[in-house]
Amino acid sequence: MYLGRIISIGSNENGVYASYRVSSRSFPNRQSVVNDQKVAIIPTEGSEDDIYKNPYISYNCVDIVDDICVITNGSHTDIISGKIREGMNMRDALALSLLAMDYEKDVYNTPRIAGVINMDSEGFIGIVTDSGIEVKKVEPNEAYYVSVYEHTTPSKVDYNVSSAQEACDYIYDQGIFSEFTHPVTSCAVYGKDKWTIATKNP
Repeated sequence: MYLGRIISIGSNENGVYASYRVSSRSFPNRQSVVNDQKVAIIPTEGSEDDIYKNPYISYNCVDIVDDICVITNGSHTDIISGKIREGMNMRDALALSLLAMDYEKDVYNTPRIAGVINMDSEGFIGIVTDSGIEVKKVEPNEAYYVSVYEHTTPSKVDYNVSSAQEACDYIYDQGIFSEFTHPVTSCAVYGKDKWTIATKNP
C-alpha cells in the first residue's frame, strides 16, 4: 500500500520520539540532512533541478524548539515552530498553522500532516485535507501515525524504540510500516533528557 509521506509521534517507558518518512513514486531522489537542531528534506546530488518541477519536495521536516519537537511534511514546520517560539501552545500552533497553510496545491491536493511533542510526552498530531482538518492529542505512553494517503486519520501504533536510530529505522521499513511501499528516506528525533537526531538515506 502506498501512503506517501508518514509522521509518527509518541512515547514509552524508554523516552519520547517523533519520526518521519518520505515515500515517493514521482520524486525518489531525496535525502534527509541534519542542520543543527533541524532536519531538511532535499534532493540528492544530481537531482537539484527537481525543485523546479515541484516546489513541495524540499523543506525542513524537523525543528526542535527547546524541549519541543516539531515534525511535518512541508514548509509548515517553520510556521509551527515560529509560533511556539513566540509563546503559543503546541496544540494551537499546530492547528492554526495547518489551517492557515491548508493542503498542498498540487495535482493531488496532498494533505499537510504535522506532529508536536515535548519531553513530558505531551503531544498532538494533525492533518489538513481538501475536505477538513483533524488534530488529535497524544497522551503519555501512546503512539500515533498519520499519512498523506489512505491512512489520513491519526491511528495508534506499536512503536517500541529506545533511540533515534531505532525510531528512524522503524518508520522506514519495520513493523506495520514494512507494509507501505516506496520508502525513500526517514529521520527521527528521540529524547529522555535531551533530543538526539538520526537519519536513514539508503
